[in-house]
Amino acid sequence: MPSLSIPMVFAIIAAAGVFLFFLGLNQARRSAGGSEDFEARLAAYGVTTTAGASQMSSSAGFRDTMNHLFQPAADRLGRGDVKKGKPSVAEQLQRADLKLRTSEYFMIQLGSTALFFLIGWFRWGPIQAIVMAVIGYLVPGIYVKYRIGQRLKAFNNQLGDTLTLLSNALKAGYSFAQAIDTVAKNAVPPIGDEFSRAVREMNLGGSPDEALANITKRVVSNDFDLVATAYSIHRTVGGNLAEILDNIAYTIRERVRIKGEISTLTAQARASGTLITFLPIILAAFMYFVTPTYFRPMFGNIIGWILLVIGGFMIFVGNLIIRRVVAIEV
Repeated sequence: MPSLSIPMVFAIIAAAGVFLFFLGLNQARRSAGGSEDFEARLAAYGVTTTAGASQMSSSAGFRDTMNHLFQPAADRLGRGDVKKGKPSVAEQLQRADLKLRTSEYFMIQLGSTALFFLIGWFRWGPIQAIVMAVIGYLVPGIYVKYRIGQRLKAFNNQLGDTLTLLSNALKAGYSFAQAIDTVAKNAVPPIGDEFSRAVREMNLGGSPDEALANITKRVVSNDFDLVATAYSIHRTVGGNLAEILDNIAYTIRERVRIKGEISTLTAQARASGTLITFLPIILAAFMYFVTPTYFRPMFGNIIGWILLVIGGFMIFVGNLIIRRVVAIEV
């Protein structure tokens, strides 16, 4: 195993610092409520406020330099496959509600790759370091997908009550645009944030149809797509929109209730699948870390490699079967 040199120590600290820097950047932007991006847009049109000028002068230089350096590579790697419907990196970051540029996300991926590579290099060797680098490159993407799933789940859970609030505002005599503004002021994130964006789009001249369609693109919720479609049909043929929203809200609440019951009934099967899938992997990793000499024959013999491949394939097939069994569409 290579000796731990001082430059390598600083490299590990620098790679870890990438995570801390951009984590703090994301939290600062979230706490600022997007004021930093707003000031940047004003500056693009030659308008700067006193607070915005002082704030941007301190941080824009370094951030813009890094952005210009990594943005071309981020653009090449971050394009989504339009034919297959795969979203781009910018769309994924927007759906996950991460206040990061694509270049900053690309830098996080590089930092994660370098950090995992160095850990693998110092702990085991070059082959394991390459495997760890691949894992480090995938970790940010896994986290973004996790954030997207959690945000979509929270959005769908809030949608039934939000539609009831929207319907009540219409019954009180509000227009649809005013009802959306009421929801934006009273709802909690993530649905409150999405409706606030819709209000801003309508204030800039967009129609409610376009605002609802943009929410559907950002969130990718089948339930909300039903709401947008219902409003579009209402604009064409007319009808009692409040009653339509009440019916949709009831349908969504029932769907959420049935999904909860199904999740409860299949919890044991899903837990068993997770345990059976990860227990051999965790146990093998534990043995490899704690007693490398005991587990080394699995990598030093062709029979060991064959057994590992067969075991990994059987684990994959078993996990796939369990997922298909418990995946019940509502």
